[in-house]
Amino acid sequence: MGTLVALEGLDGAGKRTLIGKVETELRRGGTSIATLDFPRYGKSIHADLAAEALKGSHGDLAESVNAMAVLFALDRAGAADRISELLSANDIVLLDRYVASNAAYNAARVHQGVDGEMVAWIRELELGRLALPAPDLQLYLDVPVALAEQRARSREAQDASRQLDAYERDGGLQARTGELYKQLAATNWASPWWIVGPETDPADLARRLADFA
Repeated sequence: MGTLVALEGLDGAGKRTLIGKVETELRRGGTSIATLDFPRYGKSIHADLAAEALKGSHGDLAESVNAMAVLFALDRAGAADRISELLSANDIVLLDRYVASNAAYNAARVHQGVDGEMVAWIRELELGRLALPAPDLQLYLDVPVALAEQRARSREAQDASRQLDAYERDGGLQARTGELYKQLAATNWASPWWIVGPETDPADLARRLADFA
């Protein structure tokens, strides 16, 4: 059985870029790895409904913190079997976002901390009732909020299909979410956590992950 690793961070932090480089380094070193991105836009009705709501569709759906959290949780629940298959076939399964993203963003929306009801509810919903595989390790890509916002807006300008949603446009929410991620990491919420920065050497991180696995 492989090791389940989730990479977390703000929108525009550079998670996809880092995952691609780490994946290349791990394969070069002989470690088998599979990757999966959440939300699964274009593949999951729950993810698509959430994305549409954040861009103004479906009435007041996006205003409900719990409803949005459930949609993102159900998206992951729909991939539970796939995650298990990938873990059976690989040394490492590296996820771009996982349960902690739901905890961080939604606790930030209701101005709670890591010890608040929202974080506990998300954990019980996803790792409890929906029985998603628990992560073995979580990484937080700690990038300044201003830099993440700049990258997200640059991405939007270069690709019309990457229009910023309500979460991405809310700088205050992004800042609070970053603080929540730091609290989750500091308490080793649901697994051990490592904090990595924008200057992280992908080859070094790949070696550390191979040793951990």
